[in-house]
Amino acid sequence: MRKMMAVFKLGLGCVLALGLLACSSPTVTQYAKETPKLDLSEYFNGTIDAYGIFTDRSGNVQKRFTVLLVAKWSVVDGKKTGVLDESFEYSDGTKQKRIWTLTETAPGKYIGTADDVVGEAIGESAGNALNWAYTLALPVDKSIYHVQFNDWMYLVTPKVMINKAKMSKFGIDLGEVTLSFYKR
Repeated sequence: MRKMMAVFKLGLGCVLALGLLACSSPTVTQYAKETPKLDLSEYFNGTIDAYGIFTDRSGNVQKRFTVLLVAKWSVVDGKKTGVLDESFEYSDGTKQKRIWTLTETAPGKYIGTADDVVGEAIGESAGNALNWAYTLALPVDKSIYHVQFNDWMYLVTPKVMINKAKMSKFGIDLGEVTLSFYKR
């Protein structure tokens, strides 16, 4: 009986370990050797066009949109600071504006703020990738919901970047935003 329990515990431990490995998230450092190297103050500087979709958790496209992004960086108090002015236009005709202020706090480490971001966005970059985590105050009908975003951006060429953002609330997957950026 003891031998059987030991085998059961070993088997259960292996299943749990495999489950944790399968569910583990990527880390930005795993992209450190990827090129082209993403420098936020270089890529998000000037005019950028973006094209995106929002898919629900079943994968159905719920909204399509375009974004005109105008960005400029400067040095404030010895730190690189960028202002990203985003103008969204959705397929249903609605429009939205978001103005990000990004600050590089250390090489490859960033914080970001915007009027509809709750607290600060925290970002880290390495190689061709950037990971952002933040909570967005998202208007839906006449209510505001605080939704968590986990953004992954990958620089594909010096002019093209792909962004995938998972949205969740209370740990429940709500859907995904996919964007392609093109730097003019």
